[in-house]
Amino acid sequence: MNQKKTSWNRYHPQLLLAADALLIALGYTVTWLMLTGRVSLSHYLPVCIASGVLFLGCYLFCFLITGMYKSIWRYAEIYEFYKCSMASLLAILLFVVTSRLIFVTVPVPISVYVMSGILATGLTLYMRLFYRVYQNRRAAARREGAHRALIVGAGECASLVLRELAGNPQSPYNVLAAVDDDPAKIGRRMQGVRISGSTRMIPELVRRHDIDTILFAIQAIDPVSRREIFEICETTKCAMKIVPDIKGLILHGEDVLSRIREVKVEDLLGREEILIYRHNNDMLSGKVVMVTGGGGSIGSELCRQIAAVSPRQLVIVDIYENNAYEIQQELLRTYGGELALAVEIASVRDEAKMDAIFARYRPDYVFHAAAHKHVPLMEHNPEEAVKNNIFGTLNTARCAVRWGCERFILISTDKAVNPTNWMGASKRVCEMVIQWMAAGSRTVFAAVRFGNVLGSNGSVIPLFKEQIQQGGPVTVTHPEIIRYFMTIPEAVSLVLTAGKMAAGGEIFILDMGAPVKILDLAEKLIRLSGFVPYEEIPIVFTGLRPGEKLYEELLTDEEGITHTTHEKIFIARPGQVDGALLQAQLETLRQAAEANDTARVEALLAEAVPTYHKEEPQKA
Repeated sequence: MNQKKTSWNRYHPQLLLAADALLIALGYTVTWLMLTGRVSLSHYLPVCIASGVLFLGCYLFCFLITGMYKSIWRYAEIYEFYKCSMASLLAILLFVVTSRLIFVTVPVPISVYVMSGILATGLTLYMRLFYRVYQNRRAAARREGAHRALIVGAGECASLVLRELAGNPQSPYNVLAAVDDDPAKIGRRMQGVRISGSTRMIPELVRRHDIDTILFAIQAIDPVSRREIFEICETTKCAMKIVPDIKGLILHGEDVLSRIREVKVEDLLGREEILIYRHNNDMLSGKVVMVTGGGGSIGSELCRQIAAVSPRQLVIVDIYENNAYEIQQELLRTYGGELALAVEIASVRDEAKMDAIFARYRPDYVFHAAAHKHVPLMEHNPEEAVKNNIFGTLNTARCAVRWGCERFILISTDKAVNPTNWMGASKRVCEMVIQWMAAGSRTVFAAVRFGNVLGSNGSVIPLFKEQIQQGGPVTVTHPEIIRYFMTIPEAVSLVLTAGKMAAGGEIFILDMGAPVKILDLAEKLIRLSGFVPYEEIPIVFTGLRPGEKLYEELLTDEEGITHTTHEKIFIARPGQVDGALLQAQLETLRQAAEANDTARVEALLAEAVPTYHKEEPQKA
């Protein structure tokens, strides 16, 4: 079968040339027949035959030299039809000039020039157009088993998607309707697909055409409007897909269809990522920058954004070699030899090893992201939170002072505020260590506190997606649980900017936007995956986990906030840290942790963090 198809395609140009010859000859013959009764055909018969041969020769010659038989007409676009028109015009001009020179005694009537040109051009163009439409119909017929799709948007992006669909019989989508909020476009057609109404009509059109997939193909749209459209789509049972950035695809030479992606949580929440690498150039450019925990979600994004501003050297420190290897390879693919990159496998618990690393690289800036972050796991292993979070921070901070580091920025968490779990309590002690170290040190110490980041390792979003793919149930701890969310690139960019602002001892608070109800988030993800919550994908409430809060806070009762020059960054009013008392508490805490005395560790942590309180378990 494939051999026959290949053989047929081999003779495609010759067949098209033969078809053109027949249509051109037909057009010229019809022109003379239309002159019956107006001129003496017997008088013009020799001229008619000779000029007909010339007319055909001019057309085929011009079609050949303009490459008309090198185009693949089943994928023809406007340019091919424009080229065909220009080749026809050139052929007519050539015919007029040569026939005037050859047929002097009995000249060709002027009406023949006009009518034959119109007919021949029209017939050759219509044949190509018919072939293009025929192939599109065949491709659509072969896509009968494809997803019945509705496309949102009727601009350049949607047009490009429809063109690719028309030329790809293996496409998984068969677009049956389009919507757009521009009244001038409604009722018109785009690549054969009717623009049937505004976005408000999406639910009606889904029912009318039995749509199962919605393709979102609008590039220039604000986050609020995009969220409103998604909320309309949520009322349907359709799966939701998004067409990626067209300019990016063109730059990277990728096709559109293979890059159509699922809706991300950022799209659902309507947050607009704020990427501000350029504001950090003067701080990090030409400097040696160290990132601890550089293979994690936050740490790896720190490495990406730092690498983008041309540091003198980037040093990645991580105990987990797989993550460190992945970010190393990604940066090498992106920057090659342009980036001086070093990767050290080490634990921040090991002060001697950290001291050796600091001595080797002498970092100017340290972003300390290494930490144990999983609340339920740390509830059962509080001594590990103490060893890694508190003493890992203390070890790294001491190395920074010892080796003359300019700035040390701790990545903290909103769970350090009035903590109800040992992870949060350990991070609050880390903040206290930073505030203590900042006093009288030439190294500028600061902490940046923020909430959950979308898609981070161990976060709720990847878990929900995995549960939906497996058919459910989706597990939510409590129907009223609320969290703040921020995208990883936005959070990291703001961390870098806050680090630039630091004068010493600050705890920076990032604007996390409006709080999000986790149950609402789960329902949105289920709907936009093409399922009905509670009916097709059940939602099960499992109860709050040990140490988990219903609501996260960004400030303690004693803290207030001070505005900065950046609208999304604030400074918590620093509390007083008794250095002598903290040192004594740290020493006893170290002894208890090294002895793996869990009960004593918990008691000492609670003593060191007066705002700690144990949250009573709440049933869903």
